[in-house]
Amino acid sequence: MHFLDIALNNAVNFPIFTLGPKGTSSEYASHHFSNWMKNRYSESDHSIFLNNTYEEARDNLHKADGLLIVANAYSQVNDFYMDPKLTLLGSFLFDTPMYGLATKNKVADRPLVVASHPAPVPLIRELLPEGMKIERVVEMKSTSAAAAAVVEGQVDLALTTEVAAGLHQLKFISRVRPIHMLWSVFSSAQPKALEQIKEVSND
Repeated sequence: MHFLDIALNNAVNFPIFTLGPKGTSSEYASHHFSNWMKNRYSESDHSIFLNNTYEEARDNLHKADGLLIVANAYSQVNDFYMDPKLTLLGSFLFDTPMYGLATKNKVADRPLVVASHPAPVPLIRELLPEGMKIERVVEMKSTSAAAAAVVEGQVDLALTTEVAAGLHQLKFISRVRPIHMLWSVFSSAQPKALEQIKEVSND
């Protein structure tokens, strides 16, 4: 079983808030979750709203009943588990799109500057082609933002997904691989709804 359904029946048709912009692993995982909900709860349909950070997604979530989907590899994920205004409704295992080191032009013959979201930074050394060296890593808010930084000439390479690389017309210069990821699904349900969720969870 790849999904832990604690009380997702309470979240049918809730909008989903997660990390953007387009091309992030979070967007990819959110679409997978939405499709799973449609299969499990036939009346379910979820709009997906992309945000600059997970924290911004949470702030927007609190303005209306909805769901927050966060990668458990995110270094500050504990903040969401400790937030008294959030309730964990479920979790699921889902591989990210393929990750790799991508660029737009020919790679310079010098130590390189790489853009990456903080969570997958350890992959850089693993995927770096033999003979290449890294000068420094520039942390970005998302894998898609890392790809955009290459296009804007801020960095030489991006550790990014195949989805973001395609959107920004980048080419991989390294081998690629997915990340086997656990995702958490939180709700910002109102007090009455929270009581119902707790009753379901205790059954």
